[in-house]
Amino acid sequence: MTNAATDPDLTADTIAELSAAYRETEPIYAVEQEQRETLPEAFRAGEFGRRDAEWVVRWYFRRHLGAYPDRDRRAVEERFESNPFDDVIAAITTAADRIEEEDVAGAVTELTALEGVDVGVASAFLAFLDPESYPVVSEREWRALRECGTIAEPYPDLLGVDDYRRYRSACLEIAGETGHDLPAITHALWRHGADGGGGQDRDD
Repeated sequence: MTNAATDPDLTADTIAELSAAYRETEPIYAVEQEQRETLPEAFRAGEFGRRDAEWVVRWYFRRHLGAYPDRDRRAVEERFESNPFDDVIAAITTAADRIEEEDVAGAVTELTALEGVDVGVASAFLAFLDPESYPVVSEREWRALRECGTIAEPYPDLLGVDDYRRYRSACLEIAGETGHDLPAITHALWRHGADGGGGQDRDD
């Protein structure tokens, strides 16, 4: 892992610039920020509606603004909607408990027990449960880190818990070295992926 503070692509100023671009240009940002302010407490308390949970899954894919295959997106959303809502509440609130215990694997495992939730979608729930400690991950953010030299490995064919741990550690290290919070880091990585052509193309 390289030192983010000395990497020209991951300086504090570059992250500030890219995260500002995210806030200014991404059409879903306003709703995302509103949800980030309200969902953590609601999720931890189990005081949320089915649509709140479904929104997280939709957000994870629809932030691609059509670049993610529509049929695949709909299939995941429909699988998630098939979960009994009591199971959804139990998974999210128990994941919150695992977060309090600093049990990353346990939190991910609780969420991935739900239909339609893989590690990537689980990371979205974690990012709205504890935005300051858990970053969302998809191929686009991962690829941006790799292009900056922060992660050596290509995005895995099947993202696992250990992969998420490695990604999370990298993001937390960058946050510590640059003074930016995790939402700003992941926003910057998202814009880096857009500006750098990362998109949804896989690493070969």
